[in-house]
Amino acid sequence: MTRGAIVLCGGKSSRMGKDKATLPFGSELMLARIVRLVSQVIDPSSIVVVAAVGQELPALPSSVIVTRDERPGRGPLEGIAAGLRNLPNQVAAAFTTSCDVPLLLPSFIQKMFEQLEKCRIAVPYDGQFHHPLAAVYRTDLLPIIQAQLDAGELRARALFELVETKSVDVELLRSVDTKLQSLMNVNRPEDYEAALLEV
Repeated sequence: MTRGAIVLCGGKSSRMGKDKATLPFGSELMLARIVRLVSQVIDPSSIVVVAAVGQELPALPSSVIVTRDERPGRGPLEGIAAGLRNLPNQVAAAFTTSCDVPLLLPSFIQKMFEQLEKCRIAVPYDGQFHHPLAAVYRTDLLPIIQAQLDAGELRARALFELVETKSVDVELLRSVDTKLQSLMNVNRPEDYEAALLEV
């Protein structure tokens, strides 16, 4: 199975107060770091970065595909659709993440692909919440997602109820990510400071 990845970075970052994609993290900027980590599992030419219209991005590998939100302000599912739409044709499934998980582990991405099996989606589940921005989606879901968006349904959970979805117990993922840091979003300044202490 040819693998791809989608990295969403077009959010408003309202709780952080500044664009998370360009926050420094060690010697890198946040989005560049995420792309580098994902590139350890996925060929850069099969990675799509979905940004906001007019958003300035840090330098990325030239083979990475950059696209823009066609209908901004409609949440992650709209971004996932944009990412799926712009992946190379040979990609069969894509890991989807955001630009604000600087402690993402490549082994976590690999494990999530292994969980997909014959399902349409594999998504981490912590017993209460699904994590749609740490999930693997088959690319042939695009027409279904687009129909859902056109009907005004923006919730990923509705998609999970519509197609064969494997809810992956996060305890299983601890075998490759003990602290589940791949699920830790940096939304607020205090989250950012805490993440910096982990590297």
